[in-house]
Amino acid sequence: MSDEALEELRDHLHKAKLKSRLSMTALTRRSGLGRTTVSQAFSGRSAPSEATITALAATLSLDTGPLLELRRRSLRADGTLQPERARNSVRSQNAGLRNEDVAFETRYKSYLVERHGQLTVVGLDLRGPAQSYWPLDAAYLSLELAEQENLWVPSNHNSTQQRVERAEIALAGHQRALVRGLAGSGKTTLLQWLAHASATGNVPTPLMELRSAIAFFLPLRTFSRRGELPEPDQFLSSVGCPIASAQPQGWADRVLTSGRALILVDGLDEVPVKLRERTSAWLRELLSGYGRSRVIVTTRPNAVPNSWLQQLGFRELTVRPMTRTDVGVFVTRWHSAAKASTSNDELRAHLDTLETQLRDKVRAKRDLALLTTTPLLCALVCALHRDRRGQLPNDRVELYSAALSMLLYRRDQEREVIAPEGVMLNEKESIQLLQKLAYWLIRNGQTELSSETAEELIEQALSSMPDVATQGTSNEIMRHLISRTGLLRAPTEDTVDFVHRTFQDFLGAKAAVESYDLPYIANQAHDEQWQDVVRMAIAHARPDERAKLLASLLRRSEREPEFRTRILLLALACLQHATELSASIRAEVQEKADSLLPPRSSEEVQALAQVGPVVLDLLPTPGQLHSEEIEPTIATAQRIGGDAALAYLKSFRGVTSPIALEALTQDWARFDALEYVSEVLAPMRGPFELVVIEEKQQAEAIAPLNVRGVFYVGDFEPIDLEEQKNSGSVVGLSVSSNEFLYHLEWLKEYPKLSELRLYGCPQLTHLVGVEEAELTHLTLEGLHPNLDVSPLLHLTSLKSLDIETELGYRDLSEFPIHNNLTHLSLGAHAFGAESMDGLSRWTALRSLSLSVEQFSHNFVEILDMRELRSLTLTDASEPYAFEDIAEVPALRQVDHLAIMAVNSSFDMADVVRTFPSLRAVRLVAAGPGMEIDISKLAKLPHCDYIILNDFEVVHGADRFPPQVVASSPRSRGH
Repeated sequence: MSDEALEELRDHLHKAKLKSRLSMTALTRRSGLGRTTVSQAFSGRSAPSEATITALAATLSLDTGPLLELRRRSLRADGTLQPERARNSVRSQNAGLRNEDVAFETRYKSYLVERHGQLTVVGLDLRGPAQSYWPLDAAYLSLELAEQENLWVPSNHNSTQQRVERAEIALAGHQRALVRGLAGSGKTTLLQWLAHASATGNVPTPLMELRSAIAFFLPLRTFSRRGELPEPDQFLSSVGCPIASAQPQGWADRVLTSGRALILVDGLDEVPVKLRERTSAWLRELLSGYGRSRVIVTTRPNAVPNSWLQQLGFRELTVRPMTRTDVGVFVTRWHSAAKASTSNDELRAHLDTLETQLRDKVRAKRDLALLTTTPLLCALVCALHRDRRGQLPNDRVELYSAALSMLLYRRDQEREVIAPEGVMLNEKESIQLLQKLAYWLIRNGQTELSSETAEELIEQALSSMPDVATQGTSNEIMRHLISRTGLLRAPTEDTVDFVHRTFQDFLGAKAAVESYDLPYIANQAHDEQWQDVVRMAIAHARPDERAKLLASLLRRSEREPEFRTRILLLALACLQHATELSASIRAEVQEKADSLLPPRSSEEVQALAQVGPVVLDLLPTPGQLHSEEIEPTIATAQRIGGDAALAYLKSFRGVTSPIALEALTQDWARFDALEYVSEVLAPMRGPFELVVIEEKQQAEAIAPLNVRGVFYVGDFEPIDLEEQKNSGSVVGLSVSSNEFLYHLEWLKEYPKLSELRLYGCPQLTHLVGVEEAELTHLTLEGLHPNLDVSPLLHLTSLKSLDIETELGYRDLSEFPIHNNLTHLSLGAHAFGAESMDGLSRWTALRSLSLSVEQFSHNFVEILDMRELRSLTLTDASEPYAFEDIAEVPALRQVDHLAIMAVNSSFDMADVVRTFPSLRAVRLVAAGPGMEIDISKLAKLPHCDYIILNDFEVVHGADRFPPQVVASSPRSRGH
């Protein structure tokens, strides 16, 4: 009866959802429930909680009583589902499989559950039986994954957007993914969770297809050391699975062929650079033979080029740093695990106090916020905070040093664990030996070494450490380090590696400094795998050594232009670790960074954001910024995010510049919406002409603000737009990248709306509802190809129209709109034709925008537009721009001209000949590195304003008075 009740409950919810026409996204937003909670309620696999049913019933206008009764009937007395449903699920998954395969897979899944069911968290110092082990289901924290995606946005905004989703949602529906993440960011834990979840069948709804998957966890570090990559029938044996020999003949081939395989390839960055192409070839061959298999690969961010696996169909995702909310959840779980290990009420109360203190410190202290960006560092901070009874180190290096002290010596001492292997090393001796191993790994580009090599390195070190040498052989010393330090481990019987790369880099850098290898370190600074080593070397080095190392980096940046930006940014990042440094070197590093700070382009914003929060200390105050630097500087802080960025953005509260007001409301989704509004935006009073909204929380948070323009980006439901609290004051509204928008009837809630812009809304098939607004400006771009625009006939007040979407009209004469427009913009693909016959119907046009090709084909009609004053020409990258109109009379009525996508071969003589009456000219480069010669524009007798955007080199600017030519960003002149 319980299964039937659960299915009936599921059916009731589904029918109500269909009747309400709500999407899962809208249902999640309105109910206030989590996305996973809603999905699981609709899956019918488990009974929702009473709170979940109550919230869903209210949202879907259902009677709560019958739903709660169905829930009660679906549960046993102890609150769990009847086992028959689970058995049916297993039988369904196993249908069609060989009996021997079913038996082995059951055994193999049990192995996966045991193998990956626990995490070992470095620094988790619980004084109880749990020690450093934490059950995966309690420890796993779903982090955010980001993906760059193209969006339909207007030309004066960025064309890409970072889509950020929780891991289970970001991975859903994609066969292949490359996940990039910093050291300790949780990449391996993510794969471990996927292996465990698929083995248990306990997966979130977005990943339901993994319930029947068979996971193969393949750490590349093991294969790179051995020099061989496994064939499918070797997947289990290659990772030391003890039941590998029991797998049925051909079983792996059958699993991969059937599409049930989940191949988890961990640590692409741990493969030597020279072998990465071989790894790519291995993946290519594997996928050629088993194209239906699901594959997820992890790597550090810059270990391989962008889109390295794109040709194989891999979606690229990046692990985002832990949010403040993530850190708060982690701190709570850590202390809950600690409290679960003790029955001492006094200790539990003390842990409650520590949890509260740490949550406050992480939120308020920038240095600590810098450290708690990954699960690894969060665990260390929690352990140290407890170990030091609420006192924490101030910076990253001190944190590692304190962690080493705890892990290498103090923990055993306080537990009175004395030499269980017959070896007792003090902290300094342990570090000395670990440094040898770490530096060997770094110099050889490895993350794992054989036990034999490790023993040889220890043997060499023992020759100068007589007190240690008397305690045991090199093998015994190595086993002690693996057993007691918590920093080394033996993943197989014949291999040794560090628990985490962070400690390897920290200790290896210390060994490099002590070995006087700073020149060698400087020579590796361009390599992403050495960046943390360089930073840690600066921290470990003496003041004169720091100066020499930084000077070497500066010389390399001048000598090797291909690495200039990366090395300069690295040198800049190193300054935070240089507590004592020559003033002249510090000044030189900062002077060299003047070309990067403040940022002046989107490329520079991206480069600085990758450096991280240290940049925030170097950004100029608002009063020091030129107007063209305000927006990129604010964007840099927004891209970095976090409390320190919020503190920097607060400094703009007294700025009245419209540029600052608009920039502060663009990319703010990384912050807590309510806090950002109250701390940054509300004190500025506004009015805010354009606020970008990417999350419903942002839409709700701006309710108290004086908002005149809103730009919705993403899949918002029509009801979300209708319920916007600021709708009564909004004059301009934009909607972009929205696949849920299918009507405009909600426009009636915007009584003051005069400007509407729609970009990339493919489900919008008609404009019914647009007549509800007294529009003066309308933009239609990237909409449904069969869009019905007949309601435009009712827009008698419309003066400005921008179209960049194919419409089913032969020419402009048939287009259903009045003839009194004063501004018209027609994109290259408007109407799907080159011909713009009928353009001359708009005799009142004062402003016109066309592609160069459209302009040349319709020049005769444009010639008769006597009111035309401003002209914009797009896509002028081809040199034939004006060749079709060379013999046609000049357009003397045009006095303002903008030309987009100008390349270096564009002849300004054509501009002078065709537009002799120009007073203002704006030229935008076709791409990076462009040069432009504007000397011929000096022949224009009335031109007193020339704007140049994104040109690398400008020639001929000296032919004009200084106030005439403005270049953004600042260009080199000749």
